[in-house]
Amino acid sequence: MKPRLQVAGAVLVLLLITASMSLFTVDQRQSAVIFQMGEVKQVITEPGLHVKWPMIQNVRFFDNRIQTLDSQEPERFITSEKKNVLVDSYVKWRIVDPRLYYVSVGGDEARASTRLSQTVNDGLRGEFGRRTVHDVVSGARDEIMEEMRGKADLDARKIGVQIIDVRLKRVELPQEVSEAVYRRMEAERKRVANELRSEGAAESEKIRADADRQREVILAEAYRDAQKIKGEGDARAAAIYGQAFSQNPEFYAFYRSLEAYRATFNSKHDLLVVEPNSDFFKYLKNAK
Repeated sequence: MKPRLQVAGAVLVLLLITASMSLFTVDQRQSAVIFQMGEVKQVITEPGLHVKWPMIQNVRFFDNRIQTLDSQEPERFITSEKKNVLVDSYVKWRIVDPRLYYVSVGGDEARASTRLSQTVNDGLRGEFGRRTVHDVVSGARDEIMEEMRGKADLDARKIGVQIIDVRLKRVELPQEVSEAVYRRMEAERKRVANELRSEGAAESEKIRADADRQREVILAEAYRDAQKIKGEGDARAAAIYGQAFSQNPEFYAFYRSLEAYRATFNSKHDLLVVEPNSDFFKYLKNAK
């Protein structure tokens, strides 16, 4: 009885070992490639439980998820203006043909990344070489990324890979170029500022000259009008005085003498030398 149990147990163990070597599970995030004697026999993309020949066939799994290829250091490219720019970019890619992927790069992710990096860098070098610094920094950035995605995808399909996206994270000038650009920008801003100051000074002088001219015109017109009004007033005053004094000439003569006395003897230090019988003292002599 015992030998039979031992044989049954051995057979059961052998069956379990065979089943474990024959059955494998494909995750929904993976693809499986079945090899037979080193040759690709079948590609399985459906998730679930699958069977292979034990000892004869082996399975290798490949990740179907989107992967990121990020550059370690910014790459240096030359624009159409012969200016160096530093570009930091990344690529989103995934395996779409596991058979071709294995045949092309041996299923090695490092080799695939190297191939994709070369493709993207060559494409970016060509795109940047056709554009100016302004275009690659802001003007045509979206266009560059879209064209690069299309071109890189065409080459990546040759190794069973799809390029999902190519993105430029950062585009900047090298330090030495940035300093030169900043100095040139500063000089340009100073030139513009000096031009604006010169234009402002010229406009200021023009406004002052016009204001001075208007001032002189206004003063001249005001003086003319004042002299005219003053002359008219003097004429009217003279006419009134003449009319008033003509009514009593003797009183007018007496009034004129009093005004002359007041003006002459305004200070006690005033000295007047005249003849005693002068008409100047006419009304003083006749004061009684």
